[in-house]
Amino acid sequence: MRIISIAILLLINSGFSFSQAFRSKVWVADQGNGTYKNPVLHADYSDPDVIRVGEDYYMTASSFNCVPGLPILHSKDLVNWEIVNYALQDLNLDGVPAGFFDKPQHGKGVWAPCIRYHKGEYMIYWGDPDFGIYVVKTKDILGKWDKPIRVMPGKGRIDPSPLFDDDGKVYLAHAWAGSRARLNSIITVCEMNSEGTKVIGEEVLIFDGNDGINHTIEGGKFYKKNGFYYLLAPAGGVAAGWQLALRSKNIYGPYEAMRVLDQGSTNINGPHQGGLVETQNGEWWFLHFQDKGAYGRITHLQPVNWQDDWPVMGINARKYCGEPVLSYKKPVAGKDHLIVTPKETDEFDAPKLGLQWQWHANPKQSYGFTSSNGYLRMYGQYYPENFINFWDIPNLLLQKFPAEEFSVKTKLSATLLNPGDKTGLIIMGLDYTYLALTKSESGYALEYTSCKDAEDKTPQSVISRTDLTQIKENIKYNHATPIPDVTIYLKTDVSKGGVCCFSYSLDGKKYVKLSPNFTARKGKWIGAKVGIFIMNDQENSSRSWVDIDWFRIEKYN
Repeated sequence: MRIISIAILLLINSGFSFSQAFRSKVWVADQGNGTYKNPVLHADYSDPDVIRVGEDYYMTASSFNCVPGLPILHSKDLVNWEIVNYALQDLNLDGVPAGFFDKPQHGKGVWAPCIRYHKGEYMIYWGDPDFGIYVVKTKDILGKWDKPIRVMPGKGRIDPSPLFDDDGKVYLAHAWAGSRARLNSIITVCEMNSEGTKVIGEEVLIFDGNDGINHTIEGGKFYKKNGFYYLLAPAGGVAAGWQLALRSKNIYGPYEAMRVLDQGSTNINGPHQGGLVETQNGEWWFLHFQDKGAYGRITHLQPVNWQDDWPVMGINARKYCGEPVLSYKKPVAGKDHLIVTPKETDEFDAPKLGLQWQWHANPKQSYGFTSSNGYLRMYGQYYPENFINFWDIPNLLLQKFPAEEFSVKTKLSATLLNPGDKTGLIIMGLDYTYLALTKSESGYALEYTSCKDAEDKTPQSVISRTDLTQIKENIKYNHATPIPDVTIYLKTDVSKGGVCCFSYSLDGKKYVKLSPNFTARKGKWIGAKVGIFIMNDQENSSRSWVDIDWFRIEKYN
């Protein structure tokens, strides 16, 4: 049978669900009594946007340098979500230098997408702050998406949102990144062609947040209702900002501004950038994120009530401004739907990779292979030239933190062929730590390694090294070549505040804890992630490999 690489399987199989509905053991927003709790997703779905098509809701979010990109999540009720596809197969895009995203480009890539459905087509617009604004389209949201199109080249153009007007004209609003354009806190709009694939008009300034009130305005989403053009945009910054509604009877303004959601008396800081959607029965809801440090930008759902043609979000409105809800009745249209959550655990029992997994860069075929043999095989990769730490390692297979507290366990069967080769469990962010099985000249050892401020090229350091004199080595032969194999179980318990306690076991029953604990830290515009890696110590040595039997997210204990 033809062997298919993980990279290819991610593309072919990403639109299909082969398993039964998954329910998390660590975070379920649906409380089973007609209400839900926030966040509806305690995971890093930054800059979410949402649409409804018939009785189905679809959400996407920023994916930055992670591959595959632009996750597609599906729901029947805005509360219960599952990952069903990715819109971007890789980051080989028009205008991007060849090989640019083959190595980690932290914080770059896919920023703040906007999903729309128009005349039978799904489309997602996003801004790459270095290369311009793009759109990707499809008629089958669960299938393979078309080749992305660069709508507008240039540096600093971000947070695009189209509007298909009643007269057939198409417009594009977007914000500006000060880090590239050297200007920010403004929103401009321009006209596009009828297909929404090319800008044909000049950019017009429609709102200036440099007014002493609404600094750092960004992330606008374009809507039209009751004759008003609306832009819903956050201002004030990610950690402590608020939601603005801008409205005008003319596409080019002038626009009135009203604060419609802020933190109020709650502990939901920021309430930041999101999307507005109307249910089948005329209710309105707002899906947005909250920055929660190491956990990333987690997703909240707010009820919306229109007052004097202003979309007031949340509850306890004061002069058209609401505050976030902690718990609320579910959208009426979805009160009887199945409880489901994004998949976290992976038993690796099928010839496909779970949709929760992403690489840190465009994957290479040699990174590994799925199989029907009950495991995922990953092959050792060589360290890049002038290696300092794991910040520049692309072959990290990672997934998001799924809850405030959880445990991760994984069973690894490793074939380490050369001294210094290693495989292990990693918590990755601006600071990172990993627990790795490594081959030595005399046997095997566990290395507990950490790095602080990895982005600043700080060298990693080994906290402790434990010789595994009792680990059982099985040896097979490839003709006359010995193939050693050892099995180990690795675990980390993540408690509130992102505090991680690592441990290991040789039998899967008795675990030995290591110290000190590690406190997870967010990455570049993303939350901390957890996953697996394998590295060869020397270039051109025989590739080591690891068979991952399972990777399980369980209740914290």
